[in-house]
This record gives sequence, structure tokens and C-alpha cells, in this order.
Amino acid sequence: MKIKKIYWPIVLFSAIALGVVIGGKLNYFSNKTTFTSGSYKSKLNKLIDFIERDYVDQVDTDSIVDLTVNGILEKLDPHSVYITKNELNQVSESMRGDFVGIGVNFYMYKDTITVIKPLNGGPSEKAGIKSGDRILFADNYKLFGKKLPNDSLYSKLKGEIGSEVTLTVYRKSENKKLTVKLKRDVIPIKSVDVSLMINPTTGYIKINRFAESTFEEYRKGLIKLKKQGAKTIVLDVRDNGGGYLDQAVQIADDFLVEDAPIVSTKNKKGRVDKTKATNNGLFENGKVIILINENSASASEILAGAIQDNDRGLIVGRRSFGKGLVQREMPLGDGSAVRLTVARYYTPSGRSIQKPYVEGNEDYFNEFEKRFYNGELYEKDSIKVADSLKYKTLKGRTVYGGGGIIPDIFVPLQGKHGDEALEMLMQSGVVSYFVFEQIDKNRTEFEGISFETFYKKAETTDLYVQRFQDYLKSSGVTFSLSSHKAMVKHYIIAEFARQLFDEEKYFEIRLKKDSMILEVLKQ
Repeated sequence: MKIKKIYWPIVLFSAIALGVVIGGKLNYFSNKTTFTSGSYKSKLNKLIDFIERDYVDQVDTDSIVDLTVNGILEKLDPHSVYITKNELNQVSESMRGDFVGIGVNFYMYKDTITVIKPLNGGPSEKAGIKSGDRILFADNYKLFGKKLPNDSLYSKLKGEIGSEVTLTVYRKSENKKLTVKLKRDVIPIKSVDVSLMINPTTGYIKINRFAESTFEEYRKGLIKLKKQGAKTIVLDVRDNGGGYLDQAVQIADDFLVEDAPIVSTKNKKGRVDKTKATNNGLFENGKVIILINENSASASEILAGAIQDNDRGLIVGRRSFGKGLVQREMPLGDGSAVRLTVARYYTPSGRSIQKPYVEGNEDYFNEFEKRFYNGELYEKDSIKVADSLKYKTLKGRTVYGGGGIIPDIFVPLQGKHGDEALEMLMQSGVVSYFVFEQIDKNRTEFEGISFETFYKKAETTDLYVQRFQDYLKSSGVTFSLSSHKAMVKHYIIAEFARQLFDEEKYFEIRLKKDSMILEVLKQ
């Protein structure tokens, strides 16, 4: 894997912005609308007809239409977007919370599909596929030795539920080829990464997006944690770019007493719809803490705003993204769609947390970079608030609108100022690839090892830190890890735990040194 020298802080915030763009494509109410007729539409249709019939060169008019639609939407707001047919299929699949496939986590290793781990209970695990297996063929379709586009690749592994596929697999640990026949099945895409106890009375739930299945997944986790003795619940919506509004509302409802306001929306015609809590809350009396950061957007902010404005719990972290717009999906008849902003939402105190976008989309998304350079990500006092946008919570505390949820307890970016590039590197896929290759060199070394034995052994050696340094150097990355060994080791051990054991073990390790969790445990 070749890594080029890049400006990491800019990449960091570009990645964050991309997450929110994607999140912006996911927040909407319904999928039906009608269009009115007008001369402007006739003009556009005539122009396309002229080009198709008379233009001197052959032109893909579909691409011209796409450009036209994108150009129009860019003049509206940053979250009114055009979604192509292929994009819509992928987004819809993610937000539905499942797909039909063979059930493996994999990546392209030296131009071959390599299994990182088969999913528990999935078709591949049931058929005997193991970590480290190389998938060479799906039926007679060759899957190695060439760089396949992702959509072609996925199409060979996905299919109809119950459909059969024969996989030809090379098992490196045994140096032999295998033929495995399996039936594709529904594979869940989790929106709740984990729910676990971080001390005897505190439960933790990590929500990565708000999909159709989120409330159901979260509820199962909450019930489990209550049975384990949780008196405090920590909801982690850091880096959660949004999703379905109703899922956030249902989760907020679980913590609020009947008739407590959750959110209101206002459309172009001035119609206001208010949503209040029901009497079905499962955790109305325990302590609640919400973790947010600069990439917590939209539905995440609805949840945080409802808890904060009702004085129901603490918001811990850094100022959220600031997206207070609601989209509706409108199909265009060819499998593509637009998601058009149709309303603004307001927190219970009446504040809009939408940040300004009058300077255009580029400035809007580059606001992350501004936060970095003006020091806001390290000092709460650097957060700029407008006195004209003051609001009051249920108990009279002052909160602010105009650009995200400001936390009750501020926690700066982890690490020292200047370590952002290394933090970004450690949170990237590089660590995952490195750990996979270390395990893949000798899988028998890790067979049958318990988590406790693994963790104790890993903590007592810097071997993998040195190997990671060599790995980076061979990839063209010039970071020196010598003064950051403890942090690097922490990330590497956590990734080993994920690949050898499960997601819960990964989070158990990561949360031990998570600055926001450490702050929560002081409360």
C-alpha cells in the first residue's frame, strides 16, 4: 500500500466534511412529490433535444443532465443533493440496515479479495470460510489479478436471497485451494457498533448513523445494559453524520418524560410540526450523557439538543457540525433522485443550530478547517457565539443557536496540538491493513489464544510498534513514532483485538484511553 505525503490536518477535515455530506444525503421524510409545469422546463427539454439531434460531436446527454441538476442544487443549500442511481442503491442499502450477500469483511490485498473476518452466523462462516482466505472465483468469475471496480466486485458477491454461489478459495495457512458452495442471505449493517459496560454502573452505546434499524438495535443494547446494572447511559454520536429523523426522536423519547418537547420543524409555508415525548420511555430516571464532536450532525444534533434543552443530561465533547435542515427524497423516474431541503428543525428551546451557508458550499464545508486553525478544537473560549442567538433551557440555562450544539463540558482533541496528523493516521485504514498482515504471516501463533493472554502479552512488548514504523517507512510515510509509542501501541492492540476477537473487545481497549470517556467517569 503506497501512501503519499499529504497535509494531514486538511485531510482530516476533508474526511469529516465528506461524512457530513453523506449524512446530509440521508435525512429526509418521504419519497413522493409532484412537479409543476413551467416554461423553464420546456426550455431545458428543448436544449437537450437540440444537442442530441444537431450537435456536431457525439455527447452523453445523461451526463449533461446530471451536471445541470447538480448546478441547480448547488445554488440552493449544501444539503440539497442529486443522487445517481448507483449512489442511491448504496445509500438506501446502508440506511435500510441490511443487504443480501455472503457475509465477510474483506479488503483487496495485492489485487486479491482477502477475508479479514467472516461475519458471525453469516453464510461464509457457516460454509467454513476463515480469516485470511483469498477468494479467487465467484462461480466462474475471476476475482484476482486485476483491479475490479467496486460495483462489479460487489455485484459478484451480492445477489438474491437464497441464491447459490460457488467460491474458489485459496487458504494460505494450509497452502491449498478449496471449493465452497453457499447460499446468499440477509447480512445486517449495524448502525449501533457496540453496547457495553465501562464500569459497574455506566453503560456505553456507540451509534454510527441513524438507519431504519437504529432504534431497534439501540433498544436491545439499552435493555442488556440495564440488566447488567447500568444507572448511567453514555450515548456516543461522535462522527455520526445523521440519518432518519424519526430514529433520533424515538431514542430521545426513551429518556424524556411524557409531553417533553423533542423537536419541531417549519416548512416554506410556515407550517410548524412539533414532536413530544410519549409515556413509553425506558430510561426516564437514570443519568444520561451524550458525546458529540465536530462531525456529529443533523439527527445526532436533534438528539443532543433535546437532551440539553430539557436539562435531561450532559452534553460532552466539542461543538457539533451545525446542520438544521431536513430533506425529502424526490425520485426522478430513472432510478436517481434529489434530496431537497423542505424544512428547518428547531430544538425544544426554539433554536436553529444550522450554521450559515451564504458563502457557498466550499466555505461551508471548509469551516472544519477554520475551527482547527482558530483553536476552537482545543479551547472552549475560542468558540464564537452570537449574543443575539441566546436561548433558555427548561431550567433557565443559556444555550446558543446559529451553528451546532455547544457541549456543557468541553473536551479538546486528544493528544497535543500538532499531533493531529498522527492521530488521523492511527484512525485510518493503515493500522487495519498492518495488523491483518501481521496476523496473516503466522495465523497459528494466534489460534486458541484467550483475550486476557493476548492483552497481557501485547502490553509487555514494543515489537509491533517497531514493525509498524518499518511498515510506514516502506510505504513512504516519514512519521517518527519514537515519542508516541504508548499511543501507537494502544491503537495497534485495539485493532488486533478487533480482528482476533470482536468489536466489543476493540472498544473495551479503545475506551480505556478515550479522553471523553475519562471525562465522563469524573462526573
